[in-house]
Amino acid sequence: MTDSGKDKVRQQYEAYPYPARDPADEARRLITGSPGFLPELNHYVFGGRGDFTKPLRVLVAGGGTGDGLIHLAQYLAASGGAHEVVYLDLSAASRAIAEARAKARNLANIRFVTGSLLDVATLAPGPYDYIDCCGVLHHLPYPDAGLAALAAQLKPTGGMGLMVYGEYGRAGVYPLQAALRQLTGDDTPAQQVDAAKRLLAELPETNAFARNTFLVDHKSGDAGLYDLLLHSQDRAYTVPQLQALVEGAGLSVAAWIEPCRYDPLTYLKDDSLRARAAALSPAEQAALAERLCGSLKTHVIYAVPPARLKDAVAQPAPDLAPWLSGLPAKALAETLGTRGELAVSFEAERLVFAAPPRSPEIVALMDGRRTLGAIAESLGLDWDDFAAAYAPLHRLLTGVNKLFLRKP
Repeated sequence: MTDSGKDKVRQQYEAYPYPARDPADEARRLITGSPGFLPELNHYVFGGRGDFTKPLRVLVAGGGTGDGLIHLAQYLAASGGAHEVVYLDLSAASRAIAEARAKARNLANIRFVTGSLLDVATLAPGPYDYIDCCGVLHHLPYPDAGLAALAAQLKPTGGMGLMVYGEYGRAGVYPLQAALRQLTGDDTPAQQVDAAKRLLAELPETNAFARNTFLVDHKSGDAGLYDLLLHSQDRAYTVPQLQALVEGAGLSVAAWIEPCRYDPLTYLKDDSLRARAAALSPAEQAALAERLCGSLKTHVIYAVPPARLKDAVAQPAPDLAPWLSGLPAKALAETLGTRGELAVSFEAERLVFAAPPRSPEIVALMDGRRTLGAIAESLGLDWDDFAAAYAPLHRLLTGVNKLFLRKP
């Protein structure tokens, strides 16, 4: 990034740290999300077999006001290991908020560094077991250089979690950004925000942004509005473009989050069309699903060195325990049993999936500690018969990103 480009981005986040956060709120809630949610990244990066009692080095590149930093550092602190989480960001104002949030939680496993991720080799050199870069690469003039700089600091046994903007779900954003650049010119950030609010109030109904109901960040406050519509450096990706970016950095995509949204069979009901989609490569299937869905305004992925790809994502095994995220086992078992289906919502998208056979009795035994082998034994099944019964349930619950495997 050029010095002038860095200055513009830095000035934005000094004026409007994003996302807007109050450190006092740490007393009442922990914000979690993807990427970087420890049970999730363990499932998709370490095959569910990560031992977090051992030291782990983590980099949060472009940590902003600290959402990803805080929830990852908190989970690692709870694991009991001697971990180091390194925060790197351009903005001093954002860093101050992140530091205050860490202090509110008495987190002592974070080291704060101010600077550009492009300078990571000098400012915060690796190697790292895990690198988290959420909502940053798409704000670089050369995202490939940024990802390459991060990938160079990754251990061969490690992995990365990335989030970038999705093109189709952000329909209308970029014409409106261009219009605001025409109207606001060299105005101050506060003047730009004021002009944007007045423009939004009188957009014609035919405007693509006005018709895009998936976009809500501008309603969350001035920081969200500025980040969405007034950012000085911003681009979005389709699935094939993101795939190419990752591969250009010498990495492979291990998982798209949430997996069901990148599966075209989620959207196709016609048997002939489903057969054609099923014959596509995994990368082509993800691209097709994005085109069918239309609402993906961000892409979250986990990426690993190609040599690790076959072992990165956890697969059902007798010694791994299924852990449900945000779904109490008893309530989920009752829902699957009485309704015969599972309904989930992702922003404006509501999906309904049929409950696989035997899913209520299997789910009822998921306490986060009992292994799949132990569940099979409780049901009186040998491993092969249980694995066949469990497979469709595993696809369903991992597909909606509510089940992760781990060593108990």
